[in-house]
Amino acid sequence: MCEIPLLIFPPWINKFYIMDLRPENSMIRWLTGQGFTVFVASWVNPDQNLAAKTFEDYMFEGIYDAAQQVMTQCDVDRVNTVGYCIGGTLLSVALAHMAARGDKRINSATFFAAQQDFAEAGDLLLFTNEEWLQSIEQQMDQAGGFLPSQSMADTFNALRGNDLIWSFFVSNYLMGKEPRPFDLLFWNADQTRMPKALHLFYLRNFYKDNALTTGKLSLGGERLDLSKVMIPIYVQSSKDDHIAPYRSVYRGARAFGGPVTFTMAGSGHIAGVINHPDAKKYQHWTNEQLPADVSQWIAGAQEHPGSWWPHWSKWLKARSGEQVPARDPAKGKLKPLEDAPGSFVLVKSQP
Repeated sequence: MCEIPLLIFPPWINKFYIMDLRPENSMIRWLTGQGFTVFVASWVNPDQNLAAKTFEDYMFEGIYDAAQQVMTQCDVDRVNTVGYCIGGTLLSVALAHMAARGDKRINSATFFAAQQDFAEAGDLLLFTNEEWLQSIEQQMDQAGGFLPSQSMADTFNALRGNDLIWSFFVSNYLMGKEPRPFDLLFWNADQTRMPKALHLFYLRNFYKDNALTTGKLSLGGERLDLSKVMIPIYVQSSKDDHIAPYRSVYRGARAFGGPVTFTMAGSGHIAGVINHPDAKKYQHWTNEQLPADVSQWIAGAQEHPGSWWPHWSKWLKARSGEQVPARDPAKGKLKPLEDAPGSFVLVKSQP
């Protein structure tokens, strides 16, 4: 077992079990089989009682505190981290904040389909002009201070209307066919709410103003500068990702100051990430260089069949310390509260 544990921060827009849907495609099971001690944040599904929670709260009570708890449990002074989608944006902010304060608790960071620079953020930019943001704020006020889960679901479905709306209308309603079981769509329908303060900050400061990579964002008493982040970074993008387009992800990869490994996977925002090697699906591209433009990176990239997970595992293992005896979760300093997957994941949102 690798000495340095791995802590994953999934997006709070959906629930973390996307990485542990079934034994045959579970990323978490695969990672433990590779010799990593894996922890995953399970974000609370907020209601009106948490409407005032801010992006800064999520940074301190999420990234900072979770990293400390993992270090305490494993008796280490560093952790490796992963940020998926919006969880990766939050992790990027925390890394810049830690760099400003000289905090070295995070040893490396991996990003799945995550953005830092939003200049080319794709179709979601359509929903972030000020008039639209005021409409969202009014909707959240009417709901009690949070964004209803169905609102976010409708937004994402609209981006892939042919796949996520009209195909089901034609097959199920018009043709009377029963939908086949599909684990990714089940997870996609299990949406969560978002606190007003957090969500508006995210939309305005990242999508609308692109404040992080332009040096205009301050948080927790620090001016944030990603170029000061010198730890090793691994960035995964997907060729057909419509939520975090690879061009946007690449811009963010070049914003960090330390060594960055950029990889592109086949497929999109979910299937590009959750692609077990045993499935032998899709492909991925690698290039050790990080030229100024992503088209130059693509021109010099090498294509490989199948999942990108083994490439990442090799990179991660080289940054995970010595081998130690396998850890028993029940014997750490922190005692288990309940069985996995925990109670947060069981909370259902009302439309």
